[in-house]
Amino acid sequence: MGWWFGRKSAPADARPFAPAWLNTDSQEEGFARSVEGMSVYVKSDALFATFRSGTWEMGLVRGSSVVISGQQVVGPRLPPIASATGGSTVDVEARAVINAMLGAMRQHGLIDV
Repeated sequence: MGWWFGRKSAPADARPFAPAWLNTDSQEEGFARSVEGMSVYVKSDALFATFRSGTWEMGLVRGSSVVISGQQVVGPRLPPIASATGGSTVDVEARAVINAMLGAMRQHGLIDV
């Protein structure tokens, strides 16, 4: 690799795949190249960054589901669920809790609004 590893003078294929703004220990600018879909860990923010559509997304996680110990725990957003209304017996406390739970699931994006 040589003493120039990571510098502008390095051959393009020997440069690290990290955006220049992540190199806080150097005065050089633009030495690195970013490629579509590249991910890096930003230690100072404790976040992952992904290069997408010409810009860096910080802290976003994209996927189709979350699986823990072989069990899907979060998947695609489901259709809306109506709030608790109507019926012959009205339990105000139960409706308040059900509607609060539905509100939280909407806010978190688990069900549609």
